[in-house]
Amino acid sequence: MSLYVDIHVLQTVPPSCVNRDDTGSPKTARYGGVTRARVSSQAWKRAVRLMFHDLLTVEQVGVRTKKIVGLVAKEIDPATLTGAQGDLFGAEPGEPSLEALKLAEKLLTAAGLNIKDAEKGTDALFLMSPGQAKALAKVDPTQKEKDLKKKCQEALMEAPSVDMALFGRMVADDPSLNFDAACQVAHAISTHAVQNEFDYFTAVDDCAPEDNAGAGHLGTVEFNSATLYRYATVNVCALEENLKADTPQAVRAFVEAFVRSMPTGKQNTFANRTLPDAVVVMLRDDQPVNLCGAFEKPVAAKEDEGYGYVEASKKALCDYAKQVQDYVSAPVKTLRVGPDGTLAEVLAKLEAEVKERLGAK
Repeated sequence: MSLYVDIHVLQTVPPSCVNRDDTGSPKTARYGGVTRARVSSQAWKRAVRLMFHDLLTVEQVGVRTKKIVGLVAKEIDPATLTGAQGDLFGAEPGEPSLEALKLAEKLLTAAGLNIKDAEKGTDALFLMSPGQAKALAKVDPTQKEKDLKKKCQEALMEAPSVDMALFGRMVADDPSLNFDAACQVAHAISTHAVQNEFDYFTAVDDCAPEDNAGAGHLGTVEFNSATLYRYATVNVCALEENLKADTPQAVRAFVEAFVRSMPTGKQNTFANRTLPDAVVVMLRDDQPVNLCGAFEKPVAAKEDEGYGYVEASKKALCDYAKQVQDYVSAPVKTLRVGPDGTLAEVLAKLEAEVKERLGAK
């Protein structure tokens, strides 16, 4: 059995710089022969992960950091340490003792990770779930080296967080600790051509003399505005391999976070927190289908149609969704925010549908 959840979103953002490149310019891409506004998948996945903290429990969300020694050390039971009652050895209140840190470092090293020291941690960011930190903290460090490595690696492979199961984990030190991603997120692109613009601004020095008419600071910030097509897909069966019974809830949480989240680039400057103009969720049993081809020919804002890109983008998306059925089967279920209820109602229907189909496997 195969089951994919495709999420298609049309969303208009006003003048903004949601995601910028190394020069500070809004990211763009050439598609269909014209320049489009672009928001990278990494930027939106970060926004999704942050929203997970509001939608899921602490135990269901992982921590991505180099400082993983402290995460494990905090889970070590002080009563198991040689110091009296887990003597803090000068550690700050609420912080793990030096002995706990050394033990945590030993366990992580035994698992195959390259740990510089307790403070610096790993060379690269490492994603760890709370459940994995707790499991590793319970491993008996007195075992033979081979047995210790096995137990430590098993601890780092159990109880994955929702974001780990969705977005995966790559471990260069030891690929056996990798998790394959069950979710793919496309770079968002505008449905039409865009041209970046510049905002020239000044800032006044509040303490400048009254006879000084000059500005305290001059600058420019680059921006654009666009109607974006956003797409993501979840391989539900692959997700279930890691999350088991939590899969329907995880799918619901991801769709909600993907729909409602927004990367925070220049947000204080532009206040660009918008919500989608259209959300379509398709359940497919053959393969995921990105419908960006609907906008290979850029949408035009026509004077005789009152300008605007949203309605023309909706029509292009609907027409293309029918066109691709010459190549793949129709979705087994389609849910649209609006026609099929509010976002909350659509999410409830989606969760129930996923649960029912997984139960029928």
